[in-house]
Amino acid sequence: MKYFQIKLSVFLLLFSFTVSAQVQALFNSKTQLRNMTERWELDTTSVRGTFLVTPYKPMFVLPGRWSNNPNEKPTSGNIDPDYITRKAIDYNTIETKFQLSFKTKVLQSVFWGHGDLWLAYTQKSHWQIYNTKLSRPFREVNYEPELILNFPVKFNLFGFKARMVGVALNHESNGKSDPFSRSWNRIILHAGFERNNWTVYVRPWFRVPDAIDDNPDISEYVGRGDVNVIYTKNGNILSFVGSHNLNFNSKARGNAAFSWSYPVRNNLKGYLLISHGYGETLIDYNNLQTTVGVGVSLIEWL
Repeated sequence: MKYFQIKLSVFLLLFSFTVSAQVQALFNSKTQLRNMTERWELDTTSVRGTFLVTPYKPMFVLPGRWSNNPNEKPTSGNIDPDYITRKAIDYNTIETKFQLSFKTKVLQSVFWGHGDLWLAYTQKSHWQIYNTKLSRPFREVNYEPELILNFPVKFNLFGFKARMVGVALNHESNGKSDPFSRSWNRIILHAGFERNNWTVYVRPWFRVPDAIDDNPDISEYVGRGDVNVIYTKNGNILSFVGSHNLNFNSKARGNAAFSWSYPVRNNLKGYLLISHGYGETLIDYNNLQTTVGVGVSLIEWL
């Protein structure tokens, strides 16, 4: 069994390297996005038209992701008996995590020629691939489609140059039935800023109420907004994403995630992802944990 797990780990690493090369080849010099202006086509020199698939959020494969507190008996703020987990699930502390994320512009130069409408999709998967007792199930998969209206802007704020503002309609769910069903809908405002090697995205949001609510208290744990700070130098990309529920008292909660993408060879980049807090996934929205993942980066924020 140990020999099989070693072979499986080697396979995952080789698979990650292959996928990394394929994805980097897909986003070649014509579509490789190196700054906010190119990524969101914010001026006439970067416009590439509609229905071209480009990166959105980071894409990565982490063959090893460790948690200090696996969520073996998920709970929900919904007190309906249908949301009570009857039996704990024997999850491993180590699993595989990967994320895919794309976007495409569907309308260009709308609202008097100033805005673009984008369609985006992100999928985050947690795979208990080393858990032979449970036949290696996918513990959690989160599906996140978005409709994003984006506008280029130019003004200075605290030494940063504002590049874009906009609003998004966001849905996120895990596609499961009760008692593990989790979902929410949000209206997300966003603004993007740049300065030298620094990039900052600010996103406050409003949760749209649900008639049947799988997780009525999710905002109290995951937060009501986040800030993403990115620093790039010599091929290294350091990113911090912090969310907060905006309760500045004993019930203050949120999540902090730090990532480091570092060059290994040619297009291959190593990837380190560390997080602490609530809401790494929807099923974990009210589960406090610290996680560490190591793998390869396919596409970063920049």
